[in-house]
Amino acid sequence: MAAGLFAALVVTLLALLGICTRYHFVGDINLIHCLMSLFFSTNLLVCYWEVCLFLKRDYIETRTEYWRRRQQETGRTPAVEFLTTRVPLRRILSPTIWADVWATYALFDGSFSDRRTWGFNVDVANGFFTPIPTVILYGAFTVEFMPAVLAGILGLVLSWQWTYMTSVYWVSFFVARRQHHITREELFVYIGALNAPWVLFALLGMYVSARLILDGDYGVLGF
Repeated sequence: MAAGLFAALVVTLLALLGICTRYHFVGDINLIHCLMSLFFSTNLLVCYWEVCLFLKRDYIETRTEYWRRRQQETGRTPAVEFLTTRVPLRRILSPTIWADVWATYALFDGSFSDRRTWGFNVDVANGFFTPIPTVILYGAFTVEFMPAVLAGILGLVLSWQWTYMTSVYWVSFFVARRQHHITREELFVYIGALNAPWVLFALLGMYVSARLILDGDYGVLGF
């Protein structure tokens, strides 16, 4: 199975789990819940990748050089080549496989092959510390298993840190003048668009969370 296809399937199945669970218990589909389910599912997958970033940090530093040489030899974009590479199912969860997510991304932003940088450390922190809060919030948004005010407080904290850490990452990228080493298209796609969900969906999460606290119920999610 292609690595990119597997990643897409994981996000899709995790999102559908929440959407279908809500439909089973409530009998409807809510747009805000669908969007947050998609984002939570994406973050859970990325958290696994970020754990791989920490576990394989030495390997990533050397693997980045491999992909740089590979790009020079073939002219292909390493990120695209990796995502279309077929991975045996017996190795589909191997940290060594998913370390290439960061080795290829490091060609656009070298901070991910340098453990001294903000980008490296903030992503590692996200990978280790946000999966459990993400699952709790995902469950609360889906089946209301905890008081709305508590869910709102957790949501505000989690959403704010996503917004803050991504915004500082963008600032650090430009302060380090890394934009001069890539094309405008690469800047827009890999640095801008791929990181934007952790600001845009987090802002939506902050709105939803504030409503949970102020309203004292899950009405903003259609309950």
